[in-house]
Amino acid sequence: MKKQFLEVGEIVAVHGLRGDMRLYPWCDPGDIERSARMYMDANGEQEYRVIYAKPHKNVYLVKLKGIDSPEEARKNIGKILYMNRDDIPMKEGDYFIQDIIGLKVTDAEGKVYGEISDVASTGANDIYCVRGEDNKETWIPAIPQVIDKVDLDGGILSITPMKGLFDDED
Repeated sequence: MKKQFLEVGEIVAVHGLRGDMRLYPWCDPGDIERSARMYMDANGEQEYRVIYAKPHKNVYLVKLKGIDSPEEARKNIGKILYMNRDDIPMKEGDYFIQDIIGLKVTDAEGKVYGEISDVASTGANDIYCVRGEDNKETWIPAIPQVIDKVDLDGGILSITPMKGLFDDED
């Protein structure tokens, strides 16, 4: 089941004197920059309008309406910020990382390779970590030659494995 409110990242520190917070991102940076609202809870009850969210070294500086001092910002260190999935427009074939993690990975014949346990970006394309029943991890490229179909509702990622990716391949 898809979560309505997705984790954006963790507030790790205060920045400056205006209530800016340093956010360690857990999602696509583009989603952070496009989000007009963020939430301090996973059910969307504590809503904040985003004044700005901009990259700063390995974090994002986030300014939320109503948090206007370092003291107010400091109360939020360690909290997770969320966004509403409906606030982020998605193109056909794009998915939130949180929707991909946990999908069962199979091929056209129904062979199960494991499930997606992590997603990383290489710049050119994402790569998915497939963790097998034996806890062995295999990284596969998220490219059209490998990924056949993503069925979020069915919980399945169908692949055509490239030669040599999995031990039992020729």
